Amino acid sequence: MQRTSFANFKCPAARALDSVGDWWSMMILRDAFHGLTRFDEFQKSLGIAPNILTRRLAHLIDEGLFEKRLYNERPARYEYVLTAKGRDFFPVLMALFSWGRRHVPQEDLAFLLGNAASGEEREPMLVDAASGEELKPENTCLLPGPAADDGDRERIARMRAYYLGIDA
Repeated sequence: MQRTSFANFKCPAARALDSVGDWWSMMILRDAFHGLTRFDEFQKSLGIAPNILTRRLAHLIDEGLFEKRLYNERPARYEYVLTAKGRDFFPVLMALFSWGRRHVPQEDLAFLLGNAASGEEREPMLVDAASGEELKPENTCLLPGPAADDGDRERIARMRAYYLGIDA
């Protein structure tokens, strides 16, 4: 099945989803944050078919999240190393992990987040860098960006009015 491309959408969330691709790609990124770099490591960890893994890695390379590096010449073997763009995906993955942690039955949890130095459990929270305020639907809205047209500005105004309880 052909998936819809969000590459031309003006929404950053849609464009980000297009970059990442699908759930397999997110799982590959998860494993990369835990030190996996080689094809066979990803395949063993995920139980993913080689053809699917090949396509997902190629997509992540094309999107600039991984860099492919030769580590063995004969036979040619490559490792897949996170780029700066790939490393920037970490907070997204932590938000998904945190959401899953809250909504998966306790007895089904095999992994928790922890402080690497102390081993203490961590609980991620998304905050505004300037104020330190936790971001929630109740205190966060969209603002028009540089590519916003009149329709986008109207939609944003309606959404903001809704959250503020104003008739628009």
